[in-house]
Amino acid sequence: MARTILLPVDLGNPPANTAALAEALKLLEAGGSLHIVSVLPDYGYAQVSGFFRQGYEQEALKALGKALAAWVAEAVPDEVDVHPHVLHGTVYDEILRAAGKLGADLIVIGAHRPELSDYLLGPNAARVVRHARQSVYVVRN
Repeated sequence: MARTILLPVDLGNPPANTAALAEALKLLEAGGSLHIVSVLPDYGYAQVSGFFRQGYEQEALKALGKALAAWVAEAVPDEVDVHPHVLHGTVYDEILRAAGKLGADLIVIGAHRPELSDYLLGPNAARVVRHARQSVYVVRN
């Protein structure tokens, strides 16, 4: 049984978050801790950062932190040992790095229904599944 679960959430995709959270909570019924992460993607290229005003990135991180804390407070029952984390960088890399640092036994990740353009999983979920050292439970909404 998993004692430490990592749950990546995309606050822009509520159905996937709800389904994945429900499964993670079922897996934690015997106890353990839940680490919920949300990742703010980086700019990718230094040239792109010139299009944003000074301090935009820090403001976006603070806003994401507040939004994640509000979602956790609303969605996660009080008796659950939960730890929200805001990460910054390449989404799948940050998820994998957090899983290692936090000693996660299991990653529970939500994925949207496949479409022709991304037949099995979205690119981030697919990379997490492919490269994680932990077991990964993919939840469809």
